[in-house]
Amino acid sequence: MNTFRTQPRVLGDSWRSVLKAAVDLAREALGPEAVLAGSMAPLEDCYRPDLSPVEPRPEHREMAGALCNAGVDILLCETFPHVGEALVAVEEALGTGLETWVAFTGGPDGSLLSPREVGEAGRRSLELGVSAVLVNCVAPELVLAYLEELKDLPVPVGAYANGGHLSESGPWVSATEESIADYVGWALRWVEAGATIVGSCCGTGVGHVAALNQQLRGGSQ
Repeated sequence: MNTFRTQPRVLGDSWRSVLKAAVDLAREALGPEAVLAGSMAPLEDCYRPDLSPVEPRPEHREMAGALCNAGVDILLCETFPHVGEALVAVEEALGTGLETWVAFTGGPDGSLLSPREVGEAGRRSLELGVSAVLVNCVAPELVLAYLEELKDLPVPVGAYANGGHLSESGPWVSATEESIADYVGWALRWVEAGATIVGSCCGTGVGHVAALNQQLRGGSQ
């Protein structure tokens, strides 16, 4: 559920009302029985760990509390390239009493966090009490190296990767429809490598989700 940017640094004073609307719309669309995860993102750019604030705790506490009050079931601290900030977000998410997952990113080309660094971050997150550890927002072909470092953790692990690519001017160029089969092929390899949670990230769309559902769960497209 997309609350990735419904935070004060992006939306100013309107962030709480937009966040609540996002949760309400997702709940209305999915129904009361669906398990709804609220996204908690880095406070600055998810590809610029150097911009991570010195003291991120108060803002992550606000975000976690707002999502909890809005009625989500899981808090997903996702796309963190800065391990220290991720662990703070995890602590504040867990402080709400909700189940908490964490997803680290190596960046599109794997240059931000190495597989070994993500593995160590996963172990530190597990000590705090997370229920799942994932890698996201990397190229599909890079995921296996990260899963190799996560697969032995005693909680579900998984991945959701990018499709398409970043343009030189900044905007994301989405994957083509023809690339969906390639993405699903990679996802099947992630499952073989131990992933039990699989999704899709930047540059992907409903076609990717439908194809993953069909192949991994036998659902109708």
